[in-house]
Amino acid sequence: MKKSGWTLLSDKREDIERFARDYIDFISYAKTERRVVKYILEKIKGRDDLFVVHNRSKALAIYRKGKRRLTDGIRFVAAHIDAPRIDLKPVSVYDDEQAKVALMETHYYGGIKKYQWVARPISIVGTVVKEDGTRVDIEIGEDEEDPVFTFADLLPHLARKVQYSKNLVEAIPGEKLDLLIGSYHEEKKEDEKEGFSIKKYILDIIKEKYGIDEEDFVSAELEVVPSGKAREVGFDRSMIGAYGHDDRICGFASFRAILDADKTEWPSVVILFDKEEIGSDGNTGAQSFFLEYATLKIMEYEGINRDPLLLRDILFKSQAISADVSAAVNPEWKEVHELKNAPLMGHGIALLKYTGHGGKYGANDAHAEYVALIRRIWNRNNVPWQPAELGKVDEGGGGTVAKFLSRGGIDTIDAGPPLLGMHSPFEIVSKVDLYSSYLAYRVFFEEE
Repeated sequence: MKKSGWTLLSDKREDIERFARDYIDFISYAKTERRVVKYILEKIKGRDDLFVVHNRSKALAIYRKGKRRLTDGIRFVAAHIDAPRIDLKPVSVYDDEQAKVALMETHYYGGIKKYQWVARPISIVGTVVKEDGTRVDIEIGEDEEDPVFTFADLLPHLARKVQYSKNLVEAIPGEKLDLLIGSYHEEKKEDEKEGFSIKKYILDIIKEKYGIDEEDFVSAELEVVPSGKAREVGFDRSMIGAYGHDDRICGFASFRAILDADKTEWPSVVILFDKEEIGSDGNTGAQSFFLEYATLKIMEYEGINRDPLLLRDILFKSQAISADVSAAVNPEWKEVHELKNAPLMGHGIALLKYTGHGGKYGANDAHAEYVALIRRIWNRNNVPWQPAELGKVDEGGGGTVAKFLSRGGIDTIDAGPPLLGMHSPFEIVSKVDLYSSYLAYRVFFEEE
């Protein structure tokens, strides 16, 4: 346990680097759930051995036949492809007459540290659906020639009372996260009659470039995300820094695993959910009936009667990995970790028997027999792995989709790469932990 992944996979350095390059391309592009789905669908074109079930362009199930019958059970790897972010409000554009600037109202999504998002380049990425159903995809700030946006922070000289006297949670209120999108320009003669409005000026630019009216923002999913591509981190280039590792890294590793598997011993499914960061609610989240629906569609595809009792029987015989990230030991904040059970960077995929918080509230807590099965599969395939918990018992904790999978009777355990800076705009992962996760999911599909 807790052996260096670099040592265990010393003969796989080229494979690790090649896989990391592919992942960097993916995570640099996949700034939204819709983009993850679009990327994956492009990559699996022409794969006749795969059956895909879509869910509103934001969730996806990929099925591959196994040597065993579907009625013997399925092996699932489940991840979520949403990430903590900031969304634009339906009524967003306004001008501040006193400050002479234009801004957009926002509402943060998931668990973010709001102070990490100010004073940095920001992109707007997402989809607008106009009243007539026309869909307009938006990406502003990702190309080097694009403008970017930002949340303007307060200078230290004036922050003593309104920021420094408050704790970190209160120092940047959510309602002060308004995106800076323009400033006043020279007024024109035609403005003299009605008066110049920076809001109208900005909306005219948006209308001209994208054909979008102000009301169209009501039916938009526009996400405010950190600008820029993923980067290698460290003199040794051993790590990758990017926005959205949690949990798109597991989405990438699992879909590549089902594509690349030499064989699938069991009927195998990668299922990618939305909305995990806000409780897995909604009809694209893990609390919906999407898993059952996808399984029914697979039964139909295999020519099996879609009997609800047979569906339950299949799920009760099934096994799953809830593919989600964990918290690596932070070198500056070791006091929040219980070091004997905390995952280390570069030591492989983290295996969490349970998550939850405090007295394991909200946990799945995998059975010992199932944990032993996972250990056996990984050990005989030389997969670097390490047992893990998410912080000290009374320090915090967290949740995943595991409890929603196990609700259907599926044996489930959490496993994913450890990160530094989780939920920040620039999360860090070790390349070997990324590759170890891919291997772990792949052999789960391949082995008995």
